[in-house]
Amino acid sequence: MKTIDVLLAILVAVIWGMGFIVAKAAMSHFSPILLMALRFTLTAFCLLWFFRPPPGLFKQLFWISLVSAALQYSLTFNGVSGIDASTAALLVQLEVPFGLLLAWLVLGDRISLKQGCGIAISFTGAILIIGEPRLSGDLIYAFMVIGGAFTWAVGQIMIKQLGNLGGFRLISGVSLFAAPQLYIASYLFESDQIAQIETASAGAWAAVAYLGLVMTALAYAVWYRLLGHYNVNQVMPFLLLLPVSSVFGGIFFLGESLTVKIAAGGCLAIAGVALITIQRWPFRQPASP
Repeated sequence: MKTIDVLLAILVAVIWGMGFIVAKAAMSHFSPILLMALRFTLTAFCLLWFFRPPPGLFKQLFWISLVSAALQYSLTFNGVSGIDASTAALLVQLEVPFGLLLAWLVLGDRISLKQGCGIAISFTGAILIIGEPRLSGDLIYAFMVIGGAFTWAVGQIMIKQLGNLGGFRLISGVSLFAAPQLYIASYLFESDQIAQIETASAGAWAAVAYLGLVMTALAYAVWYRLLGHYNVNQVMPFLLLLPVSSVFGGIFFLGESLTVKIAAGGCLAIAGVALITIQRWPFRQPASP
């Protein structure tokens, strides 16, 4: 890979990793589901001008958005609201082994011995993390993050069966349907949405802009450019830097700390994902922070 493209791949991983930190900070003002609704509203507004999904696929996109965006982000970021962002970023790595297992069950993809070892190592790491005594009172949030990781994997199977729609048209279509779905979910499960919007500070809106424009639109633009120039196996391993950047971001910007058990579990989860990703990747879309 060219040096500039290596730097861009690292940048994407850092942008996505820091998204957990920005979202965690923004949830001091916005409730989690409302924050995601605002994020996808901004993404849809920017992308739909240039990348419009075909109306004939609206029904499929509606269900894909419901599963892979509305449900997944509601679970994941409600989980993030209750535990450290760095811990959540480590648990989110289960997206990859979940995805591989579902691809095997639903699509008939083969799992190599190396990938099987990676799956086992990743789940061992997750067990270590959720066994941390510090999380004993917050296990519901940890399992929300894990549930979000599983739901993301289900969404990727649905995307795989959709066919070759194209990255930006897919993102714009998902954003188009996810935004109203998330607003409805926020109305049903959260409160004081209008007050949150009216009283939001410039910093809170800057976080929304980061999540909608930088983390989603810009990062995916760079990512799909890299996928267009290189083999998937060349660029996918850079995503291993995502949880690393989340951990360091949580420590330096949010004052979070890692216990030995969580650090060990995180290392195992990342090592397992490395065994899986440094070879053929079963999906067209990367893990979604």
